[in-house]
Amino acid sequence: MDRRYFGTDGVRGIVGEDLIEELVERLGRAFALTGAGDVLIGRDTRASGPGLEAALARGIASGGARAWLGGILPTPAVALLNEDAGAVVSASHNPAPYNGVKFFRGGWKLSDEDELAVEGRLDDPPLVPDADTIAARPGLADRYADLVCERFGAPLHGLRVCVDSANGAMYQVAPTVFRRLGASVVSIADDPDGTNINAGCGATDLDLLARTVAGGEFDLGVAFDGDGDRMLAVDSAGTEVDGDQILAVLALQLGVELVVVTQMTNLGFRRLMAERGIRVVATDVGDRYVLEAMRTEGGLLGGEQSGHLIWLDGHTTGDGLVAALLLCRAVKDQGLPLATLASVMPRFPQAKENVRVRMRDLPPAVLDEVALVTEELGDTGRVLVRPSGTEPVVRVLAEAESEEAAKRLCARIAALVRRELG
Repeated sequence: MDRRYFGTDGVRGIVGEDLIEELVERLGRAFALTGAGDVLIGRDTRASGPGLEAALARGIASGGARAWLGGILPTPAVALLNEDAGAVVSASHNPAPYNGVKFFRGGWKLSDEDELAVEGRLDDPPLVPDADTIAARPGLADRYADLVCERFGAPLHGLRVCVDSANGAMYQVAPTVFRRLGASVVSIADDPDGTNINAGCGATDLDLLARTVAGGEFDLGVAFDGDGDRMLAVDSAGTEVDGDQILAVLALQLGVELVVVTQMTNLGFRRLMAERGIRVVATDVGDRYVLEAMRTEGGLLGGEQSGHLIWLDGHTTGDGLVAALLLCRAVKDQGLPLATLASVMPRFPQAKENVRVRMRDLPPAVLDEVALVTEELGDTGRVLVRPSGTEPVVRVLAEAESEEAAKRLCARIAALVRRELG
């Protein structure tokens, strides 16, 4: 049975259009009715956040649970700090007009089955809420910073870091943690106004970070997305270091025997892991699928090219700040520039295009063409086509031994998708 509202990572939409307070209230009530007791609510810095937070809290209370309002908190903070259940009002990397809701139980994201159970109770009538079942819980951002430093921190004295917080939920806590650990920090995109989250900054747009780092004296720069569960980096020259490269650096630094990735992961990563005797497990796109496979396989490290990086030794979900600290520790411990560490992974050139579509179900014509191209490429490249779980687009990725070939393949498949679905 397909989920109606939940996508790759919670429920998202444009506020006032396909995401309204009434729906968010019903989601909160349905989540409470499926077994939540105390629910910690965090949100990012969008202007729509407070109204949706209030609607979510009303829904949770009307379902018989207690709602604790944590205010602006990164998603991984809610995962770490909730004692029973958690919820985050955020659309992550999406622009400010979007918002959304995602849920946790015991620090873990909901499974597909759990989300179906929530959707199955959306029309249930409310219980009579107790007037005392909604309350603020201040100081949680500081508690999160303490936990991150205790569990994942290491001395960073002498390291020069530029921190781009995407005008999002990490805007205070990330620079604070780096400074507490001794790094020399320049903080950018740390002045949220409700409309500038992810706007020309953060993990979805590294230009600002790259220019800042290239124009100064830094060892590296790190960038988070709006809710802080993603992280990407640039080296001292301002050159991007993507999630696959960061994952490769961490896999070798941490000495793991298994890494869980997604279908989008670069073929160069897989080749490097094979050379080093590290087993790779691939999942569908989405950090919660990576998490599920990590728990099934007993793995500690996993992630996505987009910057969702997960280290489960002391955590329950992807955490951009933790990933950034682990990366900085690798630079410090090995005494090598980030560019040198990242160069250990060969990168197959990739070309990507997001094709806006009327409907996201892939027709046989597209699937057959992708299968044909895959057979033709063998082990020299690949093509992936997948509908977005959060936007009306189909994502096309082509990977080949040359940039020209990757671009040609991507354009060919994107044109077909546009013709069939646009």
